[in-house]
Amino acid sequence: MRKLICTILLFFISIAALPQSVDENQLGAWYMYFVNKKFENSRFGIQGDYQFRFWDIASDLEQILLRTGVTYTPKNASIMFTLGYANITTGTFGESNDTFNENRMYQEALFGQKIGSRFLLTHRFRYEQRWVQGQDFRTRYRYNIFVNIPLNSQELKKNTIYIALYNEIFINGERNIGNDRTVEFFDRNRTYTGLGYNLLDNLRLQAGWMKQTTVNWSKGQLQFSLHHQF
Repeated sequence: MRKLICTILLFFISIAALPQSVDENQLGAWYMYFVNKKFENSRFGIQGDYQFRFWDIASDLEQILLRTGVTYTPKNASIMFTLGYANITTGTFGESNDTFNENRMYQEALFGQKIGSRFLLTHRFRYEQRWVQGQDFRTRYRYNIFVNIPLNSQELKKNTIYIALYNEIFINGERNIGNDRTVEFFDRNRTYTGLGYNLLDNLRLQAGWMKQTTVNWSKGQLQFSLHHQF
Protein backbone atom coordinates (compact mmCIF):
# COMPACT_ATOMS: atom_id res chain seq x y z
CA MET A 1 0.00 0.00 0.00
CA ARG A 2 2.82 2.41 0.86
CA LYS A 3 4.45 1.76 -2.51
CA LEU A 4 1.14 2.38 -4.27
CA ILE A 5 0.62 5.72 -2.47
CA CYS A 6 4.19 6.82 -3.29
CA THR A 7 3.69 5.89 -6.96
CA ILE A 8 0.47 7.90 -7.15
CA LEU A 9 2.10 10.92 -5.48
CA LEU A 10 5.10 10.78 -7.85
CA PHE A 11 2.72 10.58 -10.80
CA PHE A 12 0.84 13.74 -9.83
CA ILE A 13 4.09 15.58 -8.99
CA SER A 14 5.50 14.72 -12.42
CA ILE A 15 2.30 15.91 -14.12
CA ALA A 16 2.42 19.19 -12.21
CA ALA A 17 6.05 19.69 -13.24
CA LEU A 18 5.32 19.42 -16.96
CA PRO A 19 5.35 22.74 -18.85
CA GLN A 20 1.92 24.13 -19.61
CA SER A 21 0.85 24.14 -23.23
CA VAL A 22 0.21 27.57 -24.73
CA ASP A 23 -3.39 28.74 -24.37
CA GLU A 24 -4.26 29.72 -27.94
CA ASN A 25 -7.38 31.58 -26.78
CA GLN A 26 -5.49 33.85 -24.39
CA LEU A 27 -4.74 37.29 -25.81
CA GLY A 28 -1.15 38.41 -25.36
CA ALA A 29 0.48 41.83 -25.74
CA TRP A 30 3.75 43.22 -27.09
CA TYR A 31 5.08 46.66 -26.17
CA MET A 32 7.74 47.95 -28.59
CA TYR A 33 9.99 50.92 -29.31
CA PHE A 34 11.72 51.25 -32.70
CA VAL A 35 14.42 53.83 -33.35
CA ASN A 36 16.37 54.75 -36.47
CA LYS A 37 19.03 57.46 -36.65
CA LYS A 38 21.17 58.52 -39.61
CA PHE A 39 24.43 60.25 -38.78
CA GLU A 40 24.81 63.73 -40.25
CA ASN A 41 26.86 63.88 -43.47
CA SER A 42 27.30 60.12 -43.40
CA ARG A 43 25.82 57.04 -45.04
CA PHE A 44 25.96 55.22 -41.72
CA GLY A 45 23.46 55.19 -38.90
CA ILE A 46 22.04 53.06 -36.10
CA GLN A 47 18.76 51.33 -35.56
CA GLY A 48 17.23 49.40 -32.71
CA ASP A 49 14.08 47.87 -31.32
CA TYR A 50 13.37 47.09 -27.71
CA GLN A 51 10.42 44.84 -27.03
CA PHE A 52 8.62 43.50 -23.98
CA ARG A 53 6.35 40.61 -24.93
CA PHE A 54 3.81 38.91 -22.67
CA TRP A 55 1.72 35.78 -23.05
CA ASP A 56 -1.14 37.76 -21.49
CA ILE A 57 -1.59 41.54 -21.24
CA ALA A 58 1.32 42.35 -18.93
CA SER A 59 2.29 39.71 -16.35
CA ASP A 60 3.32 36.37 -17.93
CA LEU A 61 6.66 37.04 -19.65
CA GLU A 62 7.04 35.69 -23.17
CA GLN A 63 10.19 37.56 -24.25
CA ILE A 64 12.42 40.54 -23.62
CA LEU A 65 14.13 41.40 -26.91
CA LEU A 66 16.91 44.00 -27.14
CA ARG A 67 18.24 44.54 -30.67
CA THR A 68 20.65 47.14 -32.09
CA GLY A 69 22.38 47.44 -35.46
CA VAL A 70 24.63 49.62 -37.60
CA THR A 71 23.04 50.74 -40.88
CA TYR A 72 24.53 51.69 -44.23
CA THR A 73 22.72 53.35 -47.15
CA PRO A 74 24.60 53.32 -50.50
CA LYS A 75 24.77 56.48 -52.58
CA ASN A 76 21.86 56.99 -55.00
CA ALA A 77 20.13 53.86 -53.72
CA SER A 78 16.82 53.29 -51.95
CA ILE A 79 18.07 50.29 -49.99
CA MET A 80 19.49 50.16 -46.47
CA PHE A 81 21.73 47.40 -45.08
CA THR A 82 22.08 46.53 -41.40
CA LEU A 83 24.51 44.48 -39.35
CA GLY A 84 23.29 43.95 -35.81
CA TYR A 85 23.13 42.02 -32.56
CA ALA A 86 20.23 40.96 -30.36
CA ASN A 87 19.85 39.51 -26.88
CA ILE A 88 16.63 37.65 -26.12
CA THR A 89 15.30 36.30 -22.83
CA THR A 90 12.40 33.90 -23.35
CA GLY A 91 9.94 32.92 -20.64
CA THR A 92 7.76 29.84 -20.21
CA PHE A 93 4.00 30.04 -20.63
CA GLY A 94 2.00 29.79 -17.42
CA GLU A 95 3.04 29.93 -13.78
CA SER A 96 6.66 28.87 -14.31
CA ASN A 97 9.35 31.56 -14.00
CA ASP A 98 11.87 29.54 -16.03
CA THR A 99 13.67 31.44 -18.79
CA PHE A 100 16.38 30.73 -21.36
CA ASN A 101 18.69 33.09 -23.21
CA GLU A 102 19.60 33.63 -26.85
CA ASN A 103 22.33 35.71 -28.48
CA ARG A 104 21.83 36.57 -32.12
CA MET A 105 23.67 38.24 -34.97
CA TYR A 106 21.71 39.42 -37.99
CA GLN A 107 22.12 41.00 -41.40
CA GLU A 108 19.25 42.60 -43.28
CA ALA A 109 18.33 44.55 -46.39
CA LEU A 110 15.42 47.01 -46.32
CA PHE A 111 13.92 48.85 -49.27
CA GLY A 112 10.65 50.59 -50.00
CA GLN A 113 8.37 51.21 -52.94
CA LYS A 114 5.20 53.20 -53.59
CA ILE A 115 2.21 51.84 -55.46
CA GLY A 116 -0.21 54.50 -56.61
CA SER A 117 -0.47 57.57 -54.43
CA ARG A 118 -1.07 55.95 -51.04
CA PHE A 119 0.27 52.39 -50.80
CA LEU A 120 3.68 52.56 -49.11
CA LEU A 121 5.45 49.19 -49.18
CA THR A 122 8.61 48.16 -47.37
CA HIS A 123 10.40 44.85 -47.97
CA ARG A 124 12.75 43.42 -45.35
CA PHE A 125 15.04 40.42 -45.83
CA ARG A 126 16.84 39.23 -42.71
CA TYR A 127 19.37 36.45 -42.05
CA GLU A 128 20.02 35.43 -38.44
CA GLN A 129 22.76 33.45 -36.69
CA ARG A 130 21.43 32.16 -33.38
CA TRP A 131 23.08 30.87 -30.22
CA VAL A 132 20.17 29.52 -28.16
CA GLN A 133 20.82 28.23 -24.65
CA GLY A 134 20.85 24.43 -24.60
CA GLN A 135 20.89 24.08 -28.41
CA ASP A 136 23.43 23.79 -31.20
CA PHE A 137 24.17 26.76 -33.45
CA ARG A 138 21.18 27.70 -35.63
CA THR A 139 20.32 30.02 -38.52
CA ARG A 140 17.04 31.45 -39.76
CA TYR A 141 15.76 33.32 -42.82
CA ARG A 142 12.99 35.94 -42.61
CA TYR A 143 11.02 37.97 -45.12
CA ASN A 144 8.59 40.72 -44.10
CA ILE A 145 6.40 42.91 -46.28
CA PHE A 146 5.01 46.03 -44.58
CA VAL A 147 2.17 48.06 -46.09
CA ASN A 148 1.22 51.50 -44.75
CA ILE A 149 -1.80 53.27 -46.22
CA PRO A 150 -2.20 56.97 -45.24
CA LEU A 151 -5.85 57.95 -44.93
CA ASN A 152 -5.82 61.74 -44.71
CA SER A 153 -2.58 62.40 -46.59
CA GLN A 154 -0.44 60.86 -49.30
CA GLU A 155 2.60 60.41 -47.06
CA LEU A 156 3.45 59.68 -43.44
CA LYS A 157 3.80 63.16 -41.97
CA LYS A 158 2.55 64.95 -38.87
CA ASN A 159 -1.15 64.36 -38.05
CA THR A 160 -1.50 61.56 -40.61
CA ILE A 161 -3.71 58.60 -39.72
CA TYR A 162 -2.78 55.39 -41.52
CA ILE A 163 -3.58 51.70 -41.81
CA ALA A 164 -0.62 49.43 -41.03
CA LEU A 165 -0.34 45.86 -42.34
CA TYR A 166 2.43 43.30 -42.47
CA ASN A 167 3.16 39.64 -42.99
CA GLU A 168 6.41 37.93 -42.04
CA ILE A 169 7.49 34.35 -42.68
CA PHE A 170 10.37 32.59 -40.82
CA ILE A 171 12.31 29.65 -42.30
CA ASN A 172 14.83 27.60 -40.31
CA GLY A 173 18.30 26.95 -41.69
CA GLU A 174 19.87 24.16 -39.61
CA ARG A 175 17.25 21.55 -38.74
CA ASN A 176 19.30 19.60 -36.16
CA ILE A 177 19.57 21.53 -32.87
CA GLY A 178 21.48 18.94 -30.83
CA ASN A 179 20.80 15.86 -28.67
CA ASP A 180 18.82 14.20 -31.48
CA ARG A 181 16.37 17.12 -31.57
CA THR A 182 15.17 18.67 -34.83
CA VAL A 183 13.02 21.60 -35.90
CA GLU A 184 10.77 21.97 -38.91
CA PHE A 185 11.73 23.81 -42.10
CA PHE A 186 8.88 26.28 -41.40
CA ASP A 187 9.41 28.15 -38.14
CA ARG A 188 6.50 30.62 -37.92
CA ASN A 189 4.37 33.25 -39.63
CA ARG A 190 3.11 36.59 -38.33
CA THR A 191 0.18 38.51 -39.82
CA TYR A 192 -0.64 41.99 -38.50
CA THR A 193 -3.37 44.61 -38.91
CA GLY A 194 -3.20 47.95 -37.13
CA LEU A 195 -3.86 51.66 -37.10
CA GLY A 196 -1.22 54.36 -36.73
CA TYR A 197 -0.96 58.09 -36.10
CA ASN A 198 1.92 60.43 -36.85
CA LEU A 199 2.50 62.50 -33.74
CA LEU A 200 5.32 64.32 -35.60
CA ASP A 201 6.95 63.97 -39.00
CA ASN A 202 9.45 61.56 -37.43
CA LEU A 203 7.40 59.98 -34.61
CA ARG A 204 4.58 57.49 -35.10
CA LEU A 205 2.33 55.68 -32.63
CA GLN A 206 0.78 52.40 -33.71
CA ALA A 207 -1.61 49.82 -32.25
CA GLY A 208 -2.93 46.61 -33.74
CA TRP A 209 -3.45 42.87 -33.59
CA MET A 210 -1.04 40.17 -34.74
CA LYS A 211 -1.67 36.45 -35.28
CA GLN A 212 1.45 34.35 -34.79
CA THR A 213 1.39 30.77 -36.07
CA THR A 214 4.14 28.27 -35.26
CA VAL A 215 4.34 24.53 -35.93
CA ASN A 216 2.94 23.93 -32.42
CA TRP A 217 0.43 26.70 -31.74
CA SER A 218 -1.34 29.77 -33.10
CA LYS A 219 -2.06 32.79 -30.91
CA GLY A 220 -3.31 36.37 -31.11
CA GLN A 221 -1.25 39.26 -29.73
CA LEU A 222 -2.00 42.93 -29.24
CA GLN A 223 0.86 45.18 -30.39
CA PHE A 224 1.59 48.73 -29.20
CA SER A 225 4.60 50.40 -30.80
CA LEU A 226 6.38 53.74 -31.01
CA HIS A 227 8.44 54.43 -34.16
CA HIS A 228 11.08 57.15 -33.88
CA GLN A 229 13.34 58.38 -36.68
CA PHE A 230 15.84 61.18 -36.20
